[in-house]
Amino acid sequence: MFIKNVLSEVSVTARNNFGNVSSTGKPDDTNQVLTETDLEIGTCIVNKITSTYPTHSVIDEEAGVIEHSSEFTWVVDPIDGTSNFAAGIPTYGTMLGLLKDGIPIAGGIALPYFEEIYWAEKDKGAYCNDVKINVSKEKSLSNVLVAYGIDGYPNNPEITQKECAVLSDIIVNIRNLRTSNSCFDAAMVAGGKYGAWLNQTQKIWDHVAEHIIIEEAGGLYTDFYGKLIDYSNPTKRINEKFSVCAASPTLHAELQKVINK
Repeated sequence: MFIKNVLSEVSVTARNNFGNVSSTGKPDDTNQVLTETDLEIGTCIVNKITSTYPTHSVIDEEAGVIEHSSEFTWVVDPIDGTSNFAAGIPTYGTMLGLLKDGIPIAGGIALPYFEEIYWAEKDKGAYCNDVKINVSKEKSLSNVLVAYGIDGYPNNPEITQKECAVLSDIIVNIRNLRTSNSCFDAAMVAGGKYGAWLNQTQKIWDHVAEHIIIEEAGGLYTDFYGKLIDYSNPTKRINEKFSVCAASPTLHAELQKVINK
C-alpha cells in the first residue's frame, strides 16, 4: 500500500532526527513551531505523491497547495505534534490522508518512536501495522480516558476561558484526561486505548488521516458539536479552522450530551 510504504520510509528520518533538532516559532501562530525535519519529511512525501500520482492535488502543511483540479486530494502533515518532537517528547507522528471528491477514502498515521503505523481504506477496516483495530467497547464515559487538545489565545483569553469551561464539564464525566495534542491521541482512540479525542483548533491536514482511520475502526468522527465535517473544495480551505469529536458511537453520544447541554 502506497501510504504504508511512504510512512515507513519517512519514519526512519523522524527517528534519526528525533532528539537532535532545533525549532522556530511560526510568525502567524505562536502555538506552532517548525523544524527542518518537517520540511524534509514533507518534501519527501510530496515528491512521492507527485511522481506516483501526477494528476492528483496535494495539500501539505508547510509547502502549501499543488492544485490539479482533481477529484483526488492528498493531505499531508509531515510532523503532527512538532512541539513534542522538538522537545524530545515521543508523542508525535506523520499523517497522510486521501480525499476523493471531499470524502476521506484512505489514510495513515505513523508513530515513529513506537514503530507503529495506523492505516485504513474505506470499507476495509483499520489496522495498526497488520493487526486489525477497533475503538473502545466501553459504554460509560466514566470508565475511559479522554484526550483533549487545547491551544491558548494570548490576544483573546476569553476564547480559552470559555473552552476551559466546556473542558471542565467533560473532565468531571470521564475517568481521566490525557493530551499530547497530536495524532498520537487519535491513534489511541482508533486502537481502543482512549475513549475519545477532542480538539477545537485544527486544520484540514490534522483531520483527513485521523478521520478515515477512526471511522474504519468503528468510531464516529464529527466536528466538536457533532456535525458532519465538510471537506469539499479542500485546496481552498487550508486557512479554515476545523474541530473534532471522535469516539465510539455510544461514547460520542454521551460526550455530545455534555458539550451541548
